[in-house]
Amino acid sequence: MPDELLTPKQMVENYGISRQTLANWRWMGIGPDYIKMSAGKGGRIKYKRSSVERWLDAQTVNVGGAAA
Repeated sequence: MPDELLTPKQMVENYGISRQTLANWRWMGIGPDYIKMSAGKGGRIKYKRSSVERWLDAQTVNVGGAAA
């Protein structure tokens, strides 16, 4: 089964991350991995759901553990 590809709009709908935040993260080189489907500034962007979920897992902070 192929991995679902999400548009920035679907990222907003599914995860509540704004399109501008996603664009800022891409520019800064942080955030979930993405695929640029076409060249240029206006190139279409897609996110693999598995990559987004993996990135979110890496951002998870466990509370109640040892002091940082």
